[in-house]
Amino acid sequence: MQSYDKASLSSGTGTGTDNRGSDGSLVAVLKTLLFFTILMITLPIGLYFASKKYLFEESLGYSSNDSYFYAAILAVVAVHVVLALFVYVAWNEGPRQSREGKQD
Repeated sequence: MQSYDKASLSSGTGTGTDNRGSDGSLVAVLKTLLFFTILMITLPIGLYFASKKYLFEESLGYSSNDSYFYAAILAVVAVHVVLALFVYVAWNEGPRQSREGKQD
């Protein structure tokens, strides 16, 4: 059996090191994820009910059945816009050097 001292154990690879960078960048990533999660839940639902009542029924005078259909289409478009924004922000959030490759 081999004996290890504390210095050799702490300097070994894979002993609790986190390759995600500093804690600040992890917090920033989690804030971005939380923001887009809340946006993904609230925006389509709020847009659906607001557009159904105020835009399609009151302003444009559509029937209740027609306003359900068009409000749902608008909510689906809002989901796709939020997803596209999340992908754009996530793509541009990381360090540029990791995407471009190392340049020594």
